[in-house]
Amino acid sequence: MKPLFAKRNRVVAVILVLGCVVLTGALARDSVVLRRKLMESNNSVVAEALNKAVKEKNFAEIEGKCDVILENMDKVLDLFPAGSLSENSRAKPEIWERWKEFSKHPANVRKAAQELAAAARTGDEEAVKVRFKALGRACKSCHESFRAPKPKQGT
Repeated sequence: MKPLFAKRNRVVAVILVLGCVVLTGALARDSVVLRRKLMESNNSVVAEALNKAVKEKNFAEIEGKCDVILENMDKVLDLFPAGSLSENSRAKPEIWERWKEFSKHPANVRKAAQELAAAARTGDEEAVKVRFKALGRACKSCHESFRAPKPKQGT
């Protein structure tokens, strides 16, 4: 009886491991989809609206868009689980190779967005311009290190 029981345990263990692998792969694919929606769609729209609000000196809108950025930055790291690379993602493998460095970027963006929102609350146009540029640098810093360029059209 023992050999049969031991064999059954091995089979169950293998099934559990395979189930975890399949589940991890599915979660990674879902993460890529969610990441694309958040990073490319939502953040691009927010960045365009923020740029417009800065030009129009619409300080209330600037504050509101900064709140959206803050919410997005709270979600970013969860959307990059190990193994969530795909051919449709512009995420570079360096994200996971240099996770400690990568994981600091959302905090940098959060800080820049908070400072921009604070400048907008004061209505100080020059401070808003300076903080807006700082926010752009914080975003760009991560993108340059950890995001591949968009594929060229027609190639």
